[in-house]
Amino acid sequence: MSNAVPPDQTTNAPPVTLPATMPATMAAMASKLRDAGLRPTRQRVAIACLLLDGRHRHITAENLTAEINATGLHVAGGTVYNTLNQFTDAGLLRRVTVHNEYSLFDTNTEHHHHFYEAAHDRLIDIPADQVLLSRLPQAPADHDITGVDVVIHIHKK
Repeated sequence: MSNAVPPDQTTNAPPVTLPATMPATMAAMASKLRDAGLRPTRQRVAIACLLLDGRHRHITAENLTAEINATGLHVAGGTVYNTLNQFTDAGLLRRVTVHNEYSLFDTNTEHHHHFYEAAHDRLIDIPADQVLLSRLPQAPADHDITGVDVVIHIHKK
């Protein structure tokens, strides 16, 4: 199987060649994107091959952009950020907001919580059953609670 991602049909951009060591196949990722309701553009397939290979990890748009560029591909940071948001909306990723507008993206979409260590800008998974919430407030009128995500901020002693 070739490692060339097909040209983007909307821009007629040339095929992008991915490293032979890419852990996931382009065909499998294109199928995964289609199953999630996303059109498998060359950028989405390339990003999916790097990100959705079965490893659980946390990543920022900036870190993923650097990782993509290290493969020899050149994808704009805005494209990476938009793609991460599209993957999140499609249920392929989970956004973890650690403070204000700062988020990391999590490849583990199963229910779980996190420790956040700001000094190293990293998330550490906490299994969902290790956080016990004994009482939640009532949701405002005409609203339902759809989820509870816990981020516990930590620092080294």
